[in-house]
Amino acid sequence: MWVFLGFLAWPLIEIGLFVEIGGAIGLWPTLAWVLLSAVLGVLVLRRQGQDAAMQLRGGMRGIDPLSPLVHGVLTGLAGVLLILPGFLTDAIGLLLLLAPVRSALVALLARRVRLRPTAGAGFSGGAVWPEHGRDPRQPTVLEGEYHEIDPDTPTDPRASGDGPDAPRRPSGWTRH
Repeated sequence: MWVFLGFLAWPLIEIGLFVEIGGAIGLWPTLAWVLLSAVLGVLVLRRQGQDAAMQLRGGMRGIDPLSPLVHGVLTGLAGVLLILPGFLTDAIGLLLLLAPVRSALVALLARRVRLRPTAGAGFSGGAVWPEHGRDPRQPTVLEGEYHEIDPDTPTDPRASGDGPDAPRRPSGWTRH
């Protein structure tokens, strides 16, 4: 219910701020502010795209990737909010560009969200996963049997034997 009311109130607040602030500073400064904030938002998103790969690489080296990832998402959100026209969205976007504000939000989110490792997540923090009893960063050894097939030996598509000495049928995955 509160989210719905927020979505209803947001545009009304933006319109009210445009009327009040635009009336106080004039049309051209208001339009200049909207354009400059949009340019700043595009620059933030462009820079964020470049920094995201480097932050994630740091996360793959055993550093907890959650904090840089959330900082990156919040910085990207700041860029999007700056692109959107409006004084409230610009104010929130500018606040999200400040590292202490993002750190406070990350700390708030970390207190409310509990993470637990799952198979294939890629980061274990050095812990042994109880589901598998091993560290997922160690290589997995797969054992099996195989029969080497000479590609120059013709195969008989009508053969129906399944033993190791039976002629092989083409599987459709190889060229003949």
